[in-house]
Amino acid sequence: MHLWTDLSQVPPGFGPSVVTIGNFDGVHRGHAQVLGRIVDLARARDARAVAVTFHPHPAVVHRPESAPELITGIADRVELLAATGLDAVLLVEYTLEFARQTPEEFVRTFLVDGLRVGTVVVGHDVRFGRDNAGTIETMVELGSRFGFEVVAIDDVGQHQGVPVTDEATPGDSQVRWSSTGVRALLAAGDVREAARILGRSHSVRGTVVHGDARGRELGFPTANLGAISGMVPADGVYAGWLERPQLAGADPEHADVRLPAAISIGTNPTFDGVERRVEAYVLDRSDLDLYDEDVVLELVERLRPTLRFDGIDPLVAQMHDDVVRAREILAGAGGEPVATTPGA
Repeated sequence: MHLWTDLSQVPPGFGPSVVTIGNFDGVHRGHAQVLGRIVDLARARDARAVAVTFHPHPAVVHRPESAPELITGIADRVELLAATGLDAVLLVEYTLEFARQTPEEFVRTFLVDGLRVGTVVVGHDVRFGRDNAGTIETMVELGSRFGFEVVAIDDVGQHQGVPVTDEATPGDSQVRWSSTGVRALLAAGDVREAARILGRSHSVRGTVVHGDARGRELGFPTANLGAISGMVPADGVYAGWLERPQLAGADPEHADVRLPAAISIGTNPTFDGVERRVEAYVLDRSDLDLYDEDVVLELVERLRPTLRFDGIDPLVAQMHDDVVRAREILAGAGGEPVATTPGA
């Protein structure tokens, strides 16, 4: 898949194209359905399938004080978009200057002249251009003027086949397939339900940094993440996986590419911590050196909320219980068998 960050990077003569426009934060199942339709349309019309998306999120530019926390970092969003079969993604830098374009200026510059669009696929509620003045009717009128077709798609934001609202509560089996719904579930720590909407377990990415080494002293050495991208869910302890992308090209049988883990998110209240941290203990492993390595933490299920313990002994006892539960959950989560060391 081609990734362009400027129209000047689009090859001369590219097209014709079938284009859709959106933020695609999280690239959830609803997004995947829409993008799958784009790809199918493009193949049927001997055209290229292209998604136009934006960075940063428009809300960050227009109302930073209330901008949503992004589910995925930009690198992961592009990777997920590529997995849908798109031919290209145009990643537009969203600025106030960009936002001042009229609907016609945007369509002419980016879609007609830039991507040689033949078909635009958008939702009935699409808004674009200065002050969000452009609507589906505007797009149809511009299509008639510039010679492209407009395909309006119905809302595919359904969960388990039942049309529902954006409201999201933990355990609600009728949460709409929406980025808003995913954020609400992650904020509540319900990563299992969020995974139903995303079509995969939620993950965060970061670089392993030095911490207090307290986990190692307690018998549970952890990888502490810094420079995190992706929405960090509610504080608590989670069962999940630690993935090492730098080993992705290694022998598929390499035991250290994807590792079962108990993941802690919070401030370590037992030790009066104030800094919120994300750290992962790879089950039954004390021999790993992950410092300065970029890793991905995939969160499968929340085990419990963060708790304050009255001393080290009850904390360590709970950590042993957490490891046992994490091992059981991961063994039944469709992953590879989770090893158990003698006496662990």
